[in-house]
Amino acid sequence: MRRAEQVVAAEHPITPDGRYFVVRGRLWRMTNPGLPPEARTEFVQALMAARRAVGVARREQDAAKEREARAAVDQAKHALGERGPVWWADGAPDYNRHLVRNTPYADWFSSLG
Repeated sequence: MRRAEQVVAAEHPITPDGRYFVVRGRLWRMTNPGLPPEARTEFVQALMAARRAVGVARREQDAAKEREARAAVDQAKHALGERGPVWWADGAPDYNRHLVRNTPYADWFSSLG
């Protein structure tokens, strides 16, 4: 398990197939595990820079800068595989942002106690 996955696993359960983690009963897609480490690092750095830019724009109350920064966040999340087309190839549907109780992961999640 990579360091980032260890942090998520310590704080939030990860589905048995490794596709999602659960926060407050909602599924969130994990980063594509097939990304080369260099690319992953680059995309995570871009994501963090974009998130910082969102904060700056909000503090400055600059709507145009905030839209631009949010677009950069979205672009980085797509590059990481957390949004957009799924990174798995078995044809399983995407349950990103769904309540876990409304997905095939419901029994697994309820068994966690």
